[in-house]
Amino acid sequence: MPRKQPTPVRMDPDVAARLALWASAHGGLSLSSAINRLVDEGLRAEEHPGIVFRPGATGRRAGLVGGPDVWEVVRAVRSARHVEPDLSEDEILQLVGNNTGVSVRLIQAAVRYWATYPDEIDAEIHAAAAAEEQAELAWRRQQDLLCRR
Repeated sequence: MPRKQPTPVRMDPDVAARLALWASAHGGLSLSSAINRLVDEGLRAEEHPGIVFRPGATGRRAGLVGGPDVWEVVRAVRSARHVEPDLSEDEILQLVGNNTGVSVRLIQAAVRYWATYPDEIDAEIHAAAAAEEQAELAWRRQQDLLCRR
């Protein structure tokens, strides 16, 4: 991993105070880590209109403004493509939009974000699938214990 390059930054006192509060409220991040995270997310949001970042059980993740997480949309697009391999790109986008209630414009934003950061989104999809498998396994065990035979 390349060594991080120090970058001097001057902030307004109010911004510095808000940053310190934000960092302490988010797992006690160092100011440097907080700045890095927020600048990275800000740049990604600028590069990908419609994308926001939100906290969750698995950490901060990319989502759509007023909509689901990017990984959820990408998983829906993959599922639609798998089930309907002969549909055109526009038809796939429309199908996913009709099934999810997410606008085609936002679905396209999610797909563009995934195309730029596929490893990040694919890891979230994999983690969600693993969590779903564990939840189903736990449910089946519960049913085995509680159900009449």
